[in-house]
Amino acid sequence: MSRTVSAAARVLRVLKALKGHTVTGLSNTELAQLAGESPSNITRAMQTLIEEGLAVKLDNGRFAHSVGVLQIAQAHAEHMARLQSRMQEINQRITAGSMN
Repeated sequence: MSRTVSAAARVLRVLKALKGHTVTGLSNTELAQLAGESPSNITRAMQTLIEEGLAVKLDNGRFAHSVGVLQIAQAHAEHMARLQSRMQEINQRITAGSMN
């Protein structure tokens, strides 16, 4: 695996490790344990995520997903809700059509 791919994979593992800790965040040490990385690699990964707007350093020094990540999650939830609504409409039409 190339160095660039390896670094990108590390950043993505760290991003995934933050899951479920948006409010309280995780420390560098906790992230290192969860991602199986050294604390210095976590520091570099977090710098990348923060620069790209995908993570923040909280006032308590811990790291969490940024509002940008939450906006992505919210957009996904809204998209799924729209699709579900559309599927329900189609199913209603199918059911109504089968009664004729």
